[in-house]
Amino acid sequence: MKHSIRNQFAVIFIGMMAATVGLCWLLNILFLESYYTEKKEKALLEVYGIINQAAIEGTFETDDFFGVTLSNLCGRYNIDGLVVDTKSQEIKAFGRNQEQSKFQLWDNLFFLDRQQGKYMQETKQYKMTIVMDKRTGTEYLELWGNLDSGDVFLLRTPLEGIRDSVKISNQFLAYIGTFATLSSGVVIWFLTKKYTKPIMELVKISEKVANLDFDVKYQGKTDNEIGVLGENINHMSSELEKTISELKTANNELIRDIEKKTQMETMRTEFLSNVSHELKTPIALIQGYAEGLKDGILEDEEEREFYCNVIVDEAQKMNEMVKKLLNLNQLEFGNDPVTMERFDLYALIRNYLQSAEILARQNDAQVEFTASGPVYVWADEFKIEEVFANYYTNALNHVETGKEGKKRIQITLEPRQGMVRVGVYNTGNRIPEDSIPRLWDKFYKVDKARTRAYGGSGVGLSIVRAIMESMNRKYGVENQEEGVLFWFELEQG
Repeated sequence: MKHSIRNQFAVIFIGMMAATVGLCWLLNILFLESYYTEKKEKALLEVYGIINQAAIEGTFETDDFFGVTLSNLCGRYNIDGLVVDTKSQEIKAFGRNQEQSKFQLWDNLFFLDRQQGKYMQETKQYKMTIVMDKRTGTEYLELWGNLDSGDVFLLRTPLEGIRDSVKISNQFLAYIGTFATLSSGVVIWFLTKKYTKPIMELVKISEKVANLDFDVKYQGKTDNEIGVLGENINHMSSELEKTISELKTANNELIRDIEKKTQMETMRTEFLSNVSHELKTPIALIQGYAEGLKDGILEDEEEREFYCNVIVDEAQKMNEMVKKLLNLNQLEFGNDPVTMERFDLYALIRNYLQSAEILARQNDAQVEFTASGPVYVWADEFKIEEVFANYYTNALNHVETGKEGKKRIQITLEPRQGMVRVGVYNTGNRIPEDSIPRLWDKFYKVDKARTRAYGGSGVGLSIVRAIMESMNRKYGVENQEEGVLFWFELEQG
């Protein structure tokens, strides 16, 4: 995806991390040295205040003050100091290196040109400057002046250590910041993958729903907003499938209702005519054989049984014909509503072939079904099973041995521009071209003797026509090189 939310999140978080580290580094460069210098100034003033207070109280020269209080403060803040009286006599030198500090401080106190220094603070009692010790090349922050006792003092702390610390701190922060940004970037990349994965899954599900594929459901179990969104999409998918099914059913019923009024009277007339024609022959046979039995013209038991068998057989054929005619009549008059639903056509055909396997063995027919599933379509599932059953039974009744020396029936599923064409092919005699248009008429039989032999009524293909036209779908028959192919089409789901 061009603008993946995962990439956007990763870029935003990594950018924020890098910006935060960069800002800290910049603030370090600009203000850390000033901050350290300010802290040093406060430390010098703190030591000055303590020394001044001790001089006033008379505890300045005690071991307690110099050995504990002042030593701790000077050690903590790296401060050297010198206090002399008004006669320039040394009272006390203190610091980490007292001898060297004493020499440098005496020199600074009486010989250093402080006019060259940078003044930081100045009061009546003291001055604070930044000066350069030419002998050592070290820059110091110095506080010097008079105590309230009249004694002269000088306190100083080196600034070079501060600058080195700032430099090292900035370098360290740059290294750590770079490492933290890179490592955080890796962690953020994998975390965004984890947290955006359900979002990407929802995107794919929404694409399938947009293409009217309602089988995929969100399986996430999270209790956050993404989980709620997934449940809502699942609910929307179910409701949308149900609504589309209802709309297709209603649309199909509307189309049928428009055509129904113009066909009603013609169908009634045609039905009565066909029924009277088709029932004439079996009724005549039953009547003739029954009268023969009644008149007692048969003395042979075997002949009487033959007469009874003919009557039973013809009555059974009439009963089957009447059932089919009633079914056909329901379809043509629109009294058997069509329910459009989405189902797996491949599974329907496979299950039917398994249940009818014994019929294929009885006819010594080799059935081939090479399609792979699932194949989803929109139609009335039970009526489509009846259409396929009529095609398949018709193929079994007319299958003959082909060039390969086998009786072969082949079932195919072929996608065609949003439709699925179902084909039922059998090896055997081809249908005369002039008979093809009339195959779908009620009671029409190409070979009446053969049809009567297996008990055909000539209504099966009429039922196929009625079902397919009730769903506004195409159907047909084609002669092939070694046999005949019957087919029908359904909308792909």
